[in-house]
Amino acid sequence: MDYGLEMKYLIVGLGNIGPEYADTRHNIGFMILNEFAKQEGVKFYNERLAYYTEVNYKARTLYLIKPTTYMNLSGKAVSHWMSTLKIPAENVLVLVDDIALPFGTLRLKPKGGAAGHNGLKHIEATLGHNEYARLRFGVSDNFPKGRQVDYVLDGFDKDELAELPALIERSIEMVKSFVTIGTELTMTRFNK
Repeated sequence: MDYGLEMKYLIVGLGNIGPEYADTRHNIGFMILNEFAKQEGVKFYNERLAYYTEVNYKARTLYLIKPTTYMNLSGKAVSHWMSTLKIPAENVLVLVDDIALPFGTLRLKPKGGAAGHNGLKHIEATLGHNEYARLRFGVSDNFPKGRQVDYVLDGFDKDELAELPALIERSIEMVKSFVTIGTELTMTRFNK
């Protein structure tokens, strides 16, 4: 058994590059990784298909990537980095916004459908399966019919902004938990 592989994790924050998307709901994956990197004192570098950095945590190496391909082509970056770093699907965690969950709800899932999310759809299509963990960050569905795109590409409301730091902090705790105790125990501990 190669213990080296077990200690490597790919943490993927989904979002769109460009300042106009920076603090939008769709970019919560980027926001979580930005804060995580800041706390760890590491910087992202523009590498192939993604902004990339590494964090060491409890004898594990976490490779953090923010795909630079735009959301609907996220699978390209995930696939490239999984094969380059030789990381198995069970050690991949994707951080993603979810309109099906109320704002403030954080759910770790071991696998699952794309639920209409273009980033997840492309990852699934590229990998040929959906057997990777995802941390769904609830952004709620507080928009009129047909306005979903405007909504996810818009910023958080004032009252949501006040809660964001604590939710991002909790998301980082969930990432750390995922890489140390695994999906099931993390779900038990954090999924409400």
